[in-house]
Amino acid sequence: MKATFKYYWPAILWALFILIICAVDLKAESESPMFFAGFDKLTHTGLFFTLTVFCCNGFIRQQRPSSFPYKQLAIVTIAAIFYGGLIEILQLKVFTWRDADWNDLFCDALGTCMGIFGVMFTIGAIGNEKK
Repeated sequence: MKATFKYYWPAILWALFILIICAVDLKAESESPMFFAGFDKLTHTGLFFTLTVFCCNGFIRQQRPSSFPYKQLAIVTIAAIFYGGLIEILQLKVFTWRDADWNDLFCDALGTCMGIFGVMFTIGAIGNEKK
């Protein structure tokens, strides 16, 4: 079991960080002049971009594939978007001091897709470099 998660620890810890940061009451901080209007959406996008890259990195380091299979990319994409949806449901039902927002889920999905694109682009560039 430990070997299964050996390379996924950064992704697991990042997912836990996302859960904590999305559960914290940030009403007073969000009114600070340091934050701009779309800061929350940008944060969601960046958090899920990083989560996706960490998940893909774990798979690449564990499996050492010659190419990244589309099935695995789809699994990572669906899992990350599902996790974003789960957080929004938790904000609606459990963390009632936070607002559940469809736009947050859209930004989670956008960050996930950006991460998948970045991983695909990087793998393609590395593959072309080896030729």
